[in-house]
Amino acid sequence: MSDDESRTRDAGFDEWLDAAEAGEAYYLECTNGHGSLPPRRVCPDCGSTDLAETPLPESGEVATFTVTHVPTPAFEEDAPYATAVVDFGPVRITGQIVGIDLDAIENGLEVEPEITVSETTGERVLSFSPV
Repeated sequence: MSDDESRTRDAGFDEWLDAAEAGEAYYLECTNGHGSLPPRRVCPDCGSTDLAETPLPESGEVATFTVTHVPTPAFEEDAPYATAVVDFGPVRITGQIVGIDLDAIENGLEVEPEITVSETTGERVLSFSPV
């Protein structure tokens, strides 16, 4: 049994990672057009309980980022790394940027979601790679 199979799955989040890994990432949209990420039962903007899974755009733009050189122990093998907030229109998602020199990252960089594995923990994490 792999480490991923032996750990307890995080309901909602692991299902979202599965979908993203299959190229089927989505967000939840209420009838008022507000977007959020699962797991949710209520829209955080208006309180609507009528949420529908809507396909996440294939790419987004880096809105802001930071490069970490001295990480917490949970990410020490991954350092240095860049964490970014990426704008996908209705939602913003935070993850690590991979597949690019850290000095080449800039706001406005177009990226797509990718599921990678943390070198420190061996667990799947949401990452973004340049388009």
